[in-house]
Amino acid sequence: MLDILVYEERQQAAAGEAGPCLEYLLQHKILETLCTLGKAEYPPGMRQQVLQFFSRVLAQVQHPLLHYLSVHRPVQKLLQLGGTVPGSLTEKEEVQFTTVLCSKIQQDPDLLTYILEGKIVSRKKASREPSALPREAASVKDKEHPHSKAPDRASCGTRALTTQLPAETQEPDGGPGEGSLITSLIGLCKSKKSRVALKAQENLLLLVSVASPAAATCLVQSSPCCPAIVEHLCRLYRSVPTFLDPADIATLEGISWRLPSAPSDEASFPGKEALAAFLGWFDYCDHLVTEAHPVVADALAKAVAEKLFMEILQPQLLHVSEQSVLTSTALLTAILRQLRPAALLREAVAFLLGPDQQAAAPEDSPRTLCSHLIGHCDHLSDEISVATLRLFEELLQKPHEQIIRSLILCNLEGRPYVARGSPEPESYEDTLDLEEDPYFTDGFLDSGFQPSTKPPPAPATNSDGRTAVTEIVNSFLCLVPEEAKTSAFLEETGYDTYVHDAYGLFQECSSRVAPWGWPQSLTPLDPHEPERPFFEGHFLQMLFDRMSRILEQAGGPISPLLYTPEHVLALSLRESMTHSHHPYSLNLQVTSVLSRLALFPHPHIHEYLLDPYINLAPGCRSLFSVLVRVIGDLMQRIQRVPQFPGKLLLVRKQLMGQVPGEQLDHQTLLQGVVVLEEFCKELAAIAFVKFPPHGPHVHLSPPSEGHV
Repeated sequence: MLDILVYEERQQAAAGEAGPCLEYLLQHKILETLCTLGKAEYPPGMRQQVLQFFSRVLAQVQHPLLHYLSVHRPVQKLLQLGGTVPGSLTEKEEVQFTTVLCSKIQQDPDLLTYILEGKIVSRKKASREPSALPREAASVKDKEHPHSKAPDRASCGTRALTTQLPAETQEPDGGPGEGSLITSLIGLCKSKKSRVALKAQENLLLLVSVASPAAATCLVQSSPCCPAIVEHLCRLYRSVPTFLDPADIATLEGISWRLPSAPSDEASFPGKEALAAFLGWFDYCDHLVTEAHPVVADALAKAVAEKLFMEILQPQLLHVSEQSVLTSTALLTAILRQLRPAALLREAVAFLLGPDQQAAAPEDSPRTLCSHLIGHCDHLSDEISVATLRLFEELLQKPHEQIIRSLILCNLEGRPYVARGSPEPESYEDTLDLEEDPYFTDGFLDSGFQPSTKPPPAPATNSDGRTAVTEIVNSFLCLVPEEAKTSAFLEETGYDTYVHDAYGLFQECSSRVAPWGWPQSLTPLDPHEPERPFFEGHFLQMLFDRMSRILEQAGGPISPLLYTPEHVLALSLRESMTHSHHPYSLNLQVTSVLSRLALFPHPHIHEYLLDPYINLAPGCRSLFSVLVRVIGDLMQRIQRVPQFPGKLLLVRKQLMGQVPGEQLDHQTLLQGVVVLEEFCKELAAIAFVKFPPHGPHVHLSPPSEGHV
């Protein structure tokens, strides 16, 4: 039959005319008869043969067959058979059949509405959208009598056109989407045969990317496309065990929907297969939103936010169970790492941060999810604290302005942290108010950290009023006293490598925020404007509080983590989420988040986090003032630790893996000092690459190795 139909079509003089053989096939409903035999599997194996025949006929016959009722009905019946039984013996033929249909829809997007609605379209909808009818059906003159004869166009075409499907005559048959092309494809996507599943996913991706607005609207409103895709995503999420370790979740980062299984050389762990399946399908949803028509992309993104984020993830993040909070936080971090399209990112940011971008007050109670997550960063469980800090670090790397505005910038607008109407300080010491700081006692001054007897000149400033970068760099590099430094003993230059790493990260950050139109200079202060209370915001408050406890964070035993300059700006998630969350890994994560914030090229962020010489308003603190207090505390503690320099050097060698790890007295303090020294070098490097001495940062060239 197929050979006859193809041969007849080649012999036709006029294109688009139905020959006598094709007309016979349509009028005598041969395809419906074949479909009935295939559905009944009579004789055995008939379904496979019918699917193959339909695929070949639709692919090889150029005449638009899908517009005819005698073709449309059996196609719909075959779709009802497909994708409903897992492990079906005809999966290969089913996916070939759907591939042909999707190819036809790509050639003529109007077919999508026609095929999706099929028998499920109601009279009301059809009468409201007559434009959805295919062009052949629209040629029927009398809409009230759809079976009337169409005008003569060709000798054989007249009788064939009488069998076209008029949408107004179809009765609803089942709920929306039952047995449709979408449900068939979704079912095939779940196949255990990887080739079948991959081909079905490619077909679905092709379907949602159809450019026709009418087809996209139909896909959203008249098909189960978005709900079915997200329902499968939620089912896969629920199948992921709740006892997974964040470090195991981190090993599966970068899962692709085309290769959902993890690399075979990775260590296996319980729940790995379920986790890989979920991350693979989420990556597929990510690609669907990226490639889909905007109407479909927005609907799919909203469905993911509603069903996965709001209904499943939010209760787990707010749960009293620490294991539930830990696993869901780590999984959300993995989701954010894979998330790319703007529509999905917009929904994720709204879910995590909420719509409110107003400056917070200290007395505000944590009512939002964001407030709860910030509270988790200072949790009694070090594991939850590290996992949530990692979540925020991942969030800060996303190209969405609301993230940095909600967390930081809304509190810095107007520069309320700067004292109003007071003269600039004459010296570095005046800025820090050492004499009034309770940490700077006589014992601290006697320990060797003496302020200069002669006040140094005021720091140099640039034409825009910004402190010169050399002053900033030197302030951070000289902050840690010599007796608490150890890197020089191990022949580590350190700072050079920090500059090199910071340069790459800053260039990446600058390109990400370039479209946001941030100002290049500070907002001028009105000296007559009265001071208003300043609150750094809950996020910075948490980070500053954590930073102030860097020498005393409670935790467990040490593990041999490497601490080299290469690891400071780009911490490995595997390192920062070890099975024993000791204070060292927690301190690393706190400093890593602060480093990410300091990289943002906003003048207010730079001034507040990186300028040691700002004249702070009464009661305000900055990152530098927090570090100064930590140094004051350190100098008092050093006097109570016998053989402090030797023990500090030993701890640094342990962290670098040069000597075996062994428990020492004052382990937390010694590890905190190492982190503090490296963090100060890191901040100096960030300040240098943001505003180099020789010109604007856009002209910065990477420094040569070993030279700054």
